[in-house]
Amino acid sequence: MEWLEASTENCPVQRTLDVVGEKWTLLILRDAVNGVHRFDDFRRHIGLSESVLSSRLRKLVSADILKTVPYQEPGSRSRNEYHLTRKGWDLWPVFMALSQWGEAYAIGPEGPPLDVRHTGCEAPVRVVVECSAEHSALTPADVTARLGAGARHRP
Repeated sequence: MEWLEASTENCPVQRTLDVVGEKWTLLILRDAVNGVHRFDDFRRHIGLSESVLSSRLRKLVSADILKTVPYQEPGSRSRNEYHLTRKGWDLWPVFMALSQWGEAYAIGPEGPPLDVRHTGCEAPVRVVVECSAEHSALTPADVTARLGAGARHRP
């Protein structure tokens, strides 16, 4: 069976995009990675409506990517903050890769709004695909993709 004969309903890229592949969802997660936790802060920073933000936050909480943490300001009602779960933090390399690509191909001449560096040595951070055995960086020419155990014929 070849790739074009395989069903994509179990494709991990497709399933991931079903959860996080919408623009506003990605921007909410970008902000969460950068320390934003409160509804009003997400709304102000991203500039989306309350209804869209509420919907996306509910979806991310139900997918266990964000969790709610109650807080209460003095004299106000209890509200929730939104914190990344372990599953949410596992998306961090995806955001780093998107940022790296954007800095190379989609950023203006003024440069990026964030300068992400390794705390230990101050070198810029970059995302690479590496061999799990040799820990060497790979290019698309260095890999072979084969159908996996979950591959099924297209109906």
